[in-house]
Amino acid sequence: MYYSFPSTTSVQKNYFQNREFSFTLKDDIYVRYQSFTTQNELEKEMQKMNPYKIDIGAIYSHRPNQHNTVKSGTFQALEKELVFDIDMTDYDDVRSCCSAADICCKCWSLMTIAIRILDRALREDFGFHHLLWVYSGRRGVHCWVCDEAARKLSVAARSAVAEYLSLIKGGEETVKKVVLTDPIHPFIRESLAVVERYFPRYALQEQDILGRKESVDKVLSLVPEDVRKELQQDFQNEKKPESRWKLVRDQATKKQATAKKGQYFEKEIMLQYCYPRLDVNVSKGVNHLLKSPFSVHPKTGRISVPINLKELDVFDPFAVPTISLICEELDRPRAGEDEEKSEESKDKENEKDAAERRKIRDYKRTTLAKYVKYFDQFLDAMARSWKGELLRKSGKF
Repeated sequence: MYYSFPSTTSVQKNYFQNREFSFTLKDDIYVRYQSFTTQNELEKEMQKMNPYKIDIGAIYSHRPNQHNTVKSGTFQALEKELVFDIDMTDYDDVRSCCSAADICCKCWSLMTIAIRILDRALREDFGFHHLLWVYSGRRGVHCWVCDEAARKLSVAARSAVAEYLSLIKGGEETVKKVVLTDPIHPFIRESLAVVERYFPRYALQEQDILGRKESVDKVLSLVPEDVRKELQQDFQNEKKPESRWKLVRDQATKKQATAKKGQYFEKEIMLQYCYPRLDVNVSKGVNHLLKSPFSVHPKTGRISVPINLKELDVFDPFAVPTISLICEELDRPRAGEDEEKSEESKDKENEKDAAERRKIRDYKRTTLAKYVKYFDQFLDAMARSWKGELLRKSGKF
């Protein structure tokens, strides 16, 4: 698994050997610039070091574990998947159910919305095909864009993609973080179509943004002053959040009909409360590390599993397998285990092969099986794509 993903994203030779791995050991000891020649070498080092976390980095001009031996300035990060990191802590100003590292099923909708918006944009606006979405194991999601064109993007191009996808501007002191102008960009219109599907349930019901006074005041701070006064008056007679939101939309429609320039405050509110919040620095750096899929989160014990977008709306971060559950499942006796042992003892020279087969089968007895199957399908699709590209370049296709 740790071998397949970093090596399947390209057909180039030495791709795996020149890939950086980083191990986080006990007591937060950070070991960077690890690299390996073979899958077996990587496995042995993992067993020896027993890392708490494994991060994957760039492909370098030289083997990362030899970076101190090459001439100064020649050790360069050449390429890496375009990656995105979305963290729930960045939404603390617009969620009332949790804060900091805590999450619940109510605020998890924000991750669903983020994936829907970004996946569509990366595929349709930029033409990428090979996107792997991964649950971080605690409070967020990661996206790996593995297309060759994405891997070879410069820092400037990565920054441009990340900026294109960023709408939320300003820090904690900025009250109004989304400002729309005429004409509204098609990308923003597409994003709004996604937000509108989730907004009533997420914002109005689960977060109750038009219920408690404190929350209402926060929403009203995002509308023009004259509209705010009218809404404050109207809200005295209307207590239901859904009805209050209708009043906001009605005011926006009225304002749009009379204003010289676009007044989109109801759309700005929806985007401020629901639009993805990206860590641009993660996306723009070629040498930036990101946690490997199938890592174990050291705080929760949950596995960083790939997310199947066909099941996105029912994905439950709390139902993700934990390392303790996997160990428990592997300790359960296998059906026909005694018979299997007997067969293996007859064929001692193939003992190594039998152990390898057993290891491969083991995961299928765990709740990790469906995630590994989806991951394998993703890798197979990439492999077919690279083979097709090789044939095309050779003129045989």
